Amino acid sequence: MLLCNTQSPPESPWTASLLVRLIGSRFNPSEGFLLQHIFPTLQLMKSVTEECPDITRIYTIGKSYTGLKLYVMEISDNPGKHELGEPEFRYVAGMHGNEALGRELVLNLMQYLCKEYKKGNQRVVRLVTETRIHLLPSMNPDGHEVAYKKGSELAGWAEGRYSYEGIDMNHNFPDLNNIMWDAQETAADPSKVSNHYIPIPEYYTQEDVAPETRAVISWMQDIPFVLSANLHGGELVVTYPFDCTRDWAPQENTPTADDAFFRWLATVSKASSTIATLSSATQKKSHHLSC
Repeated sequence: MLLCNTQSPPESPWTASLLVRLIGSRFNPSEGFLLQHIFPTLQLMKSVTEECPDITRIYTIGKSYTGLKLYVMEISDNPGKHELGEPEFRYVAGMHGNEALGRELVLNLMQYLCKEYKKGNQRVVRLVTETRIHLLPSMNPDGHEVAYKKGSELAGWAEGRYSYEGIDMNHNFPDLNNIMWDAQETAADPSKVSNHYIPIPEYYTQEDVAPETRAVISWMQDIPFVLSANLHGGELVVTYPFDCTRDWAPQENTPTADDAFFRWLATVSKASSTIATLSSATQKKSHHLSC
């Protein structure tokens, strides 16, 4: 899971911590939810909006290379409207099309929030009324189609991982870290160089960049998200911004000003007995990641 913020953390960590807890606590391995596709993605999303029309909205942020739409579920007490002072949050999954775990968790979260809101679960009611939540279950639908048709028994580790064009979208976004660091090195007063609203290089509006990547960049520019998480699968890893060392040296910590907040968020999942059990059962070694 990659944690990042695009502006600043929410005023209260309650919202972020509850979202992290919920996406883990809803997974029960005995139910086999992750091993089957009961409904196609859009059909499942529509079933949620039909059940909870007052707090949900489906919209698209663009299309994949082959023309498949990138569907997003919005969950809020005023869907379709940005409310001043209400934090905007997003989960993105399926960046690698063959990593099904994040996609299924996001779909499960949609269903859970809808059902629990209707039941009057006060934690969920507060979350829905005080946060605008955006859930993108499949950023790489082309890759997902390839991996799903091939099946887990026949597919190699890279089958469906990349976009239809063969692009690894996990490495297809602009390197804003180095843009900021370069500006700090040439500035008379590096402390006055903004680490917010760094302009996206013009290149990333061109067709050489994956259409899925351009769609997500445009989405981020249209909505003032304060926090997001990108869900991956296959390894127990959490990476924190800047997720890259300033001088490319290995084993060098390069934290952001919000590092303590991100690290606290990563420990929140331990509050879920399900996640804690799964983590201890699957974790074999720790990782220190750099670029």
